Amino acid sequence: MTRRLLIVLLNTDPRNPEELGGPFYHAAVAAAMDYRVDVVCTATAGRLMRKGVADQIHIKPGHPKTVHDWIMEAHDQGARFWACPANLDLFDMTEADLIPECSGMMGAAAMIRDLMEGECRVLTY
Repeated sequence: MTRRLLIVLLNTDPRNPEELGGPFYHAAVAAAMDYRVDVVCTATAGRLMRKGVADQIHIKPGHPKTVHDWIMEAHDQGARFWACPANLDLFDMTEADLIPECSGMMGAAAMIRDLMEGECRVLTY
């Protein structure tokens, strides 16, 4: 049985907060079920890995819970978060700009290798 879930945020746009709850909720639930969960934030979703960005986004207007709270909950359950190295250049960031929950970088080659050679299921958003 496959024990790893790879969640790729590629088409999820932080400017549309309603798109952000599902991926982080799914990551938290899968991790709580003892699956190995890796969440890769790339393209525009890569902005979420920058300190201060997810803290300013609320999925539901007026609700105190931020997207960073959702990320922290998934991380606390065991989900690992990865930034795309290309995003650092795209958004003028360094690794020092990344949130503490980010485990580091996962580039395209590593992600594709895992998809093609690894035992994992993939959800994309």
